[in-house]
Amino acid sequence: MGFLDHLEELRKRIMLALAGILVACCVVGVYGDEVMNLVLLRPALESRVKLQNIEPFGQTFLYFKVIVLCGLIVAFPWILYQVWQFVAPGLYMTERKWALRITVITSICFLVGVSFGYYFLIPSMLSYVTDFANPNIENNIAIGSYFSFLVNMLLASGLIFELPMVTWVLARVGMVTHEGMKKYRRHAIVAILIIAAVITPSPDPVTQMMVAAPLWVLYEISVVIARLSYPKSAPPTPAT
Repeated sequence: MGFLDHLEELRKRIMLALAGILVACCVVGVYGDEVMNLVLLRPALESRVKLQNIEPFGQTFLYFKVIVLCGLIVAFPWILYQVWQFVAPGLYMTERKWALRITVITSICFLVGVSFGYYFLIPSMLSYVTDFANPNIENNIAIGSYFSFLVNMLLASGLIFELPMVTWVLARVGMVTHEGMKKYRRHAIVAILIIAAVITPSPDPVTQMMVAAPLWVLYEISVVIARLSYPKSAPPTPAT
């Protein structure tokens, strides 16, 4: 493909991805109240966190943000598939067969990470906020700050759970080996503890371990994946 053909293909894939996002947002928008009450506000209500709106059009913009966010999550597999379809012409035929598998597995990893953040990480953090409180200070959290916190935690969890898939890709191209990952396991554990301390705003060790433990499990899974996916060396040609 020439340069202009690549640009045309890129434009096509971007338009298809945007169309998928638009359709997903429309579907989510139809159930806007349900999504708001059962998805966005559910962790706060269960943790007894009081939310408030302090802007004139705060709730209007919040609904729009929620619809876009949920639309992006719903359309994520479709977006990822368009990315791989754009890359596919530059791959060998055997490599093109990976596209569908990579799309499915990557989407599953991302959605599992988002689910982990939503059902385990965020509730534990909000519970800590309500438990660690001065009786003379009332915690009324702005809805905009709550939404930003929710989005950051969900995206962080989703991207962290992509570690096995990233390891698979790097191992396939020979940039990562399972020997190297085993050799630097102790360094990785220290890095995992640091990451857990950074992405969890609360100093609660239980919450930090809730983040560190899945990261360690993902790292061990990545070691196995690196061992299975690392390209095998071709056998030496026998002398004649």
